Amino acid sequence: MLTAGVDEAGRGPLVGAVVAAAVILDPERPIAGLADSKKLSEKRREALALEIRCKALAWSLGRADVAEIDRLNILHATMLAMRRAIEGLQPAPGLVLVDGNRVPAGLMMAAEARVGGDASLAAISAASILAKTARDAEMRELDRVYPGYGFAAHKGYPTRQHLEALDRFGITPQHRRSFGPVRMRL
Repeated sequence: MLTAGVDEAGRGPLVGAVVAAAVILDPERPIAGLADSKKLSEKRREALALEIRCKALAWSLGRADVAEIDRLNILHATMLAMRRAIEGLQPAPGLVLVDGNRVPAGLMMAAEARVGGDASLAAISAASILAKTARDAEMRELDRVYPGYGFAAHKGYPTRQHLEALDRFGITPQHRRSFGPVRMRL
């Protein structure tokens, strides 16, 4: 039975989409060095992401944009992004292992939540890496569109630099208005 690992990136930032990835690894083409994306350098994540996309049996990205996050809340938007990533897999897996303590509703296959799965299960580690590198690329693009906010550096997290930029330049259309530090600046 094909098993997919699923993880997300971007729940905590104040700006941009939440991005999820689903990956079915090929047991015949192992990938050395898979780990939780937060434990890897940016350079190592980028190299592994390339290898994952080349060697995996299947991989897919799903996202929920800022409007969906603000409308649904970050938890439900994350589940939506995960479901989109899972539904994009071809072939479809028989089992989905999701990092965390919840699985998206409405899946057409068995699913299990795995707390800490991004550090212990290769397929979830691979999904963690793809989600993080895809979201980081979106943040670099936002940095070009909205210079001065430092999105390429802090990736949208509520750092001092980001909060000062919000005070100086205001809220962009990509900011999550339902998040406290943004909402209080409306």
